Amino acid sequence: MDFRPLQQFLTLADTLHFGRASEACHVSASTLSRAIRQLEEQLGVALFDRDNRHVLLTPQGKRFQHYARDALEQWESIRLSMQSDAQRLSGEISIYCSVTASYSFLYSLLSDFRHRHPGIELKLHTGDPARAMQRVLAGDEDMAITSRPRQLPEGLAFKSLTRSALVFIAPHTEHSWIPSTPQSPMQDQWREVPMILSESGLSRDLANTWFKALGITPTIYAQVAGHEAIVSMVGLGFGIGIVPRIVLDASPLRESVRVLPVKPELPYYDVGLCVLNRRLKSPLLNALWQEVEER
Repeated sequence: MDFRPLQQFLTLADTLHFGRASEACHVSASTLSRAIRQLEEQLGVALFDRDNRHVLLTPQGKRFQHYARDALEQWESIRLSMQSDAQRLSGEISIYCSVTASYSFLYSLLSDFRHRHPGIELKLHTGDPARAMQRVLAGDEDMAITSRPRQLPEGLAFKSLTRSALVFIAPHTEHSWIPSTPQSPMQDQWREVPMILSESGLSRDLANTWFKALGITPTIYAQVAGHEAIVSMVGLGFGIGIVPRIVLDASPLRESVRVLPVKPELPYYDVGLCVLNRRLKSPLLNALWQEVEER
């Protein structure tokens, strides 16, 4: 069975760029264009609106995108279940996580798994942890290492790997805006402090809640994607940041900042592995899921 046209369609739907999609699929742009035209002829509808500058999914294309993903998932599930019966799993698992998580968790998580299932190929994508859960929900990744939100989205399974404190960090150099008594929460001390915070995600939500409880709106110096950059910017003296302790401990710049003994302390950061419940029917994903010991 040839599922390449569906995979090529999904790649183009994700990139909305014929050049990048053809490169990712290892085919020429003309071959990709011909495959899309054949799909459109078979379906009797246009899947993309395209001109010399833009490629966009049509409403029919968005519907077909859901079908194509489901079809490939079902094919992979039946293929792997048959392989499982033969006592050997092979295939591909994509995992999304932050740079810190890639060297904090992945080795211990995957080393034994790789020995037991050498036929499984693992594809790692790194980026902003705030996007991790959404990428799993959208079907862009099989699994992700991320923080557990206050409310877990419906249909998502989560296994805790570790817990980490969220800490306020400041540069070692003295600045007039650094609170002199951070253990005593006072509005005047924090009102003009330049804050470096994540653009989104759990740590940003908890920071917003902390400042709201203090009765002030924080002065935002910068909003960044990912926690690693916060350590760098704080070390350069641009402001005070909030990061998980696990990120700080793994950072090569940890000696350039100090932890402020801020009260009240922020809640702990629960880090774990997440996957769509329905994807656990796949013997491949279930094998890795069962490998993880919840802590």
